[in-house]
Amino acid sequence: MLEFAIGLSERAGALAAERFFAADFALGIKADGTEVTDADLAVETLIRGELAARFPADEIYGEETGATAGISGRRWVIDPIDGTKYFAYRIPIFGTNLALEDEHGPALAVINQPVARQLIYAGRGCGCRVRIDSRDLVPVLRDNPDLAAARVELVNPAGWPADVLVTLHRHTRITGHLGGIGGLLTGLVDALVIAGPEMGYEDLAPLPLILEEAGGRATDLHGNPLLAGDGTALLSTGRHHDALLDLLAPVLTG
Repeated sequence: MLEFAIGLSERAGALAAERFFAADFALGIKADGTEVTDADLAVETLIRGELAARFPADEIYGEETGATAGISGRRWVIDPIDGTKYFAYRIPIFGTNLALEDEHGPALAVINQPVARQLIYAGRGCGCRVRIDSRDLVPVLRDNPDLAAARVELVNPAGWPADVLVTLHRHTRITGHLGGIGGLLTGLVDALVIAGPEMGYEDLAPLPLILEEAGGRATDLHGNPLLAGDGTALLSTGRHHDALLDLLAPVLTG
């Protein structure tokens, strides 16, 4: 199933990349105020069609077209283009997210960033790998003992509370985009913080399994399990995770 999910994510990523480099694509605004393109719909349609053909008894949930009921006890979660705003403005840091859940929780996770030529995948009990230009690499987590020197990547900080920005600025080395989850898994950053408008379930679904299998941690900013949290996120190598939660707790409570 993991091999199938990887192959499907590669096909979906190829379609997303084709649309990204096309001369034009339709851009619209959804009811929640976020962007959507015809590429989002085309990629989700592709993934849904292949999942329905291969696993017809499985439930499917997609960001753009909602849920299709199943009877197997398994559920696939799709974010066809994670980072539609970037995609719409021709910034090549978008990805395609695919996750599988069963009665035991997260089972498979794949994040494909086709233009960056990076694919991250994990299976429960099978480890995590980062595929870069067809080479499958074991994650390398940055091991920095000093919180003051920890690189903390800020994800979508434009909508953050000012106190969160100031606190991280005073106590860590905050950065802009250094590869997102891929940067965390290849030793570029110690942690990623998402503290602005809440993320959707489909944005977060692949992350807990990937971090667990890579040896890191994933929670919301209050320390709750990520997928049961409030839509914020702290993704880290694990070393400074509790310290960052403690650092942010007073400003989040306030």
